[in-house]
Amino acid sequence: MRKFLSYTMYISLLTIVLSFTSCQDEFEEINTGEEPQAITANSSTAELIKRTSTNDGSYDNIVDGTSCFDIKFPYTVEVNGLELTIDSREDIHQIEEIFDAIDDDVNFLEILFPITITAGDFTEITINGLQDLRELAAECEEGGDDDDIECVDFVYPTTLYTFNVSLEQTSSVVVKSDRDMRIFFKELGEDNLISFDFPISLKLYDETIITVASNEELAGTIENAKDDCDEDDDDDYNDDDFDEDDFNEELVECVWFVKEFKRNNIDQTVQYVDYILNFKDDGTVVTGFRGATTIEGTWSTTVGDDGAKLNMEFDASVDFNLEWNVYDVGDDRIKLFNGESNRIIMKQICEEDLPEINLETIREILNECSWVIKRVKNNGEQIDRLLGSEFEFKAGGVITLTNENNISEGTWAITTNVEGRFIVAITMGDEQAVSFDWLLSDLKDRFIKFNVEGTMYELMIVRNCGDDDNEEDTVDIKNLFNDVEWDIAYFAENGDETTEGYVDVKLYIDNDGSLEIRNLNGEVFSTGRWFAYKNTFSGQLELIIAFAPGSNYLPLANDYQILEIMENRIELKHENETGGYDKLILEKE
Repeated sequence: MRKFLSYTMYISLLTIVLSFTSCQDEFEEINTGEEPQAITANSSTAELIKRTSTNDGSYDNIVDGTSCFDIKFPYTVEVNGLELTIDSREDIHQIEEIFDAIDDDVNFLEILFPITITAGDFTEITINGLQDLRELAAECEEGGDDDDIECVDFVYPTTLYTFNVSLEQTSSVVVKSDRDMRIFFKELGEDNLISFDFPISLKLYDETIITVASNEELAGTIENAKDDCDEDDDDDYNDDDFDEDDFNEELVECVWFVKEFKRNNIDQTVQYVDYILNFKDDGTVVTGFRGATTIEGTWSTTVGDDGAKLNMEFDASVDFNLEWNVYDVGDDRIKLFNGESNRIIMKQICEEDLPEINLETIREILNECSWVIKRVKNNGEQIDRLLGSEFEFKAGGVITLTNENNISEGTWAITTNVEGRFIVAITMGDEQAVSFDWLLSDLKDRFIKFNVEGTMYELMIVRNCGDDDNEEDTVDIKNLFNDVEWDIAYFAENGDETTEGYVDVKLYIDNDGSLEIRNLNGEVFSTGRWFAYKNTFSGQLELIIAFAPGSNYLPLANDYQILEIMENRIELKHENETGGYDKLILEKE
């Protein structure tokens, strides 16, 4: 049976590092006579040598949370519901990419046991489960105070000698790696005498090569260099090392749009979504809504041992007035935080990539195609019965909403509020859940997001044009969904599995966008619809599954990411707002 280690990674992650060696504060007397410069295996110089050749386990901290050891390849993890085999250091970057694909910093990673870890002295240890790992992790120290020295390295190969008490050479060994060095010292007794075949070379963190000709020079070089760099030993995988000039250049390159905003532990995303922050070279920053009245403030940055910080000051918008810690920069996105109760996520979009927005262009975009409801919330509550329903914004202010076999008709109009922001007013007499003055909060190539100002009402729609059906990914889905019956092999809501509730039914999916729930005798219990599309923002293939109002199978209704498509298996995941996710696996014989 496979066992799992589950843990949740936040902005402040678990801090654990294992200490396998210790060092002494004083150096021994160095023999400066004509005899060989031998040192004992337990001397302070020997300890510095061992610390410099200690295995650095910090490169996989995103997985194991500790710099004291690393996990031996290959091993398997499950990241936000997606199973990955890690065969190399390069594969670990896939985990960060999956984490970064989600703006929310609540991510899930599970290690599939057993695993083998490699300790600082290159000892290999088999770990069979969470408890074993925690027992080792409990001995760790975090924050860069662990014993390994990463700012200076030996240049290999090098030769070491052993001596007897009379300083007569007894053996020699060619050392070709840090692993060889640690194994060499491990096999020595505490009173054994050793020496290098001087001169030897050391490489500093900045690639500088230093040649030393004695134990005294060796010890002094390591001691002087050991604290000269950021070893990046904590397990916050996203605490990227920043160059202040590069960071400032990134800020002023293009306009930044607020995508998530929390202040004093209050989520104010609805109020500030798509608020712009336009940083200027002269230290001023302009904020407000694009095309509406803006206000001006100042900005500055600092970069130190505790990372990069961005300070903003506005007289008329105090919510931004903090010294923000920079948590993540990459893929045209910046995440900022101050403590646990203040956070900003910003997305950079350059002027040439921004569509011209005015009343007429919005009207043309809405008229161009029909629009499928991906999400609709009233006062924070998802209206499942409307998932997959389709709007048509027609000329003359007429709008229709098709839900299964029902078609509702109403009116729509585009206006602006006092701030100059665009509002699409929808009035649908028999469907009050969409009848609001919807504030346009995000407009992308394929998605439009709305909210009702000052409330927890939200609407997100996806474009559905005939030419979208020609995309290769959606064609593949249509070929699979050709009136074929599928078993609901697995279903869990927020980790709570309820598969047993679906063992006596089959899901029939046809490529015309319809679906049915039937019992084993073929009797239809419920009808619904599906819609597949490529999320041009994330690059992922997604699938909306919806059921008729009142269906007993509404828990299955959701907008899913498609994790895996095989001829006989489809694996789907929906990330929910509680930090968990729903998972659905369909299989056919």
